[in-house]
Amino acid sequence: MRVLLIIILASLIGTCSTPPPLLDQILETGELRVVTRSSPTSYSVSPDGPTGPEYDLVRAFAEDLGVALLMESVDSVSEIIPLILSGQAHMAAAGLTVTDSRREYLHFGHPYESVDVHLIYKLGTGRPRSIEDILDRSIEIVASSSHVDILEELKLDYPELTWTENADVEFADLLTKVAMGEVELTVADSPDFNIQRHFYPDLRVALDLYVDDQIAWAFPRRNADSLLARADDFLISADRAGMLNRVHERYYGHTKKYDYVGTRNFIRHYESRLPRYRAMFEQAGEEWGVDWRLLAAIGYQESHWRAGAVSPTGVRGIMMLTQDTADYLGIDDREDPANSIAGGAQYYARQTERVADTVGEPDRTWMALAAYNVGFNHVKDARMIVEWQGGDPDTWVDMSAALPLLAQRKWYSQVPYGYARGWEPVLYVNNIRAYYNILIWLTEQEEDASAEEPPADGPMEAP
Repeated sequence: MRVLLIIILASLIGTCSTPPPLLDQILETGELRVVTRSSPTSYSVSPDGPTGPEYDLVRAFAEDLGVALLMESVDSVSEIIPLILSGQAHMAAAGLTVTDSRREYLHFGHPYESVDVHLIYKLGTGRPRSIEDILDRSIEIVASSSHVDILEELKLDYPELTWTENADVEFADLLTKVAMGEVELTVADSPDFNIQRHFYPDLRVALDLYVDDQIAWAFPRRNADSLLARADDFLISADRAGMLNRVHERYYGHTKKYDYVGTRNFIRHYESRLPRYRAMFEQAGEEWGVDWRLLAAIGYQESHWRAGAVSPTGVRGIMMLTQDTADYLGIDDREDPANSIAGGAQYYARQTERVADTVGEPDRTWMALAAYNVGFNHVKDARMIVEWQGGDPDTWVDMSAALPLLAQRKWYSQVPYGYARGWEPVLYVNNIRAYYNILIWLTEQEEDASAEEPPADGPMEAP
């Protein structure tokens, strides 16, 4: 009995012992488990693998720790906290806003981004200009989001304020519902709105409900101080090194400029002009290993998909090839759509090959597009300027800052190929990025609709 008692006491003592700090556990197992959110502003899986601003940052953090990254993606914000509290995830990198209600369960690290919180409506439905204007209108928001806290705080001053919380949708889904007229109003953070307005140009900001809302990684309240401190050190260093700026540019750079009329025209031309050239873009893309939608985006930027387009400088056709470029590519008729598109695809592919091997995607694509526009030699000159300034010439964010300097005597007088209207390739790339993203969205919508359609001869009956 005495031996049994000793065994029981030893077992109890072992059970009650304090576990090692969370950071030590991660370093011991060699794994960092992170919960994130399926969203354009957090994490998604593309044909080339995982992507998203949160993924880029937390992957770099895992590399800094020297451990493997294991990410679990959830569809709802409400799923995140339980995974942290249960210990299934060591931390959350999901674009979470720091709120008092979340602080009851989580610790937040150093804020690495701030967003504005907008009340969104559809153009033509009447813009609310005050909280009083929305008291009798339908509002739907994402359940368990920080937007619930904001509306609850407003309700203290406006008791008549009501809304619906939906746990089965993402922020992009609600913006779509507003655009489709299914919901009158919703609440969205500025990054989500800036992306979705390119797809739904009638979305508008009615009111700013909150400005500079802080975004941060989240950690358990117990035993995670060392992990949180290490994450803070990483993010502060990443900010100083320009990494946060590069990640922001990669995913949001093209959303800064928005042209309502231009976006509506693009979507209309997608339906009216692109169909007669789409097969040509697809064939050229397959031949030269380029996403046909990127080629189509170049074609729209160049000519708005007009085969007979001619510029004041003499470039012609859908892809606006110069005579020298056409001769170089062996193209006789620049205004023939098939020839022009095939030539543009070949020329773009060659620019991509000329970009330094040290440049990764998507920066490689943006630099190749800049070379398509301004010429590869001027891109080389911009790389020199970035190096002189102590920047990283393998990143588009530094290159996009250097290219406009080619129009300043101080800089173009020092580089081999001289003056260039260097601001033009930056605008060119941003426009194509916006068109490309819209094309991806439109074609994915087509695929989803096609998958939902029953067979032409009707549904099959079960045997």
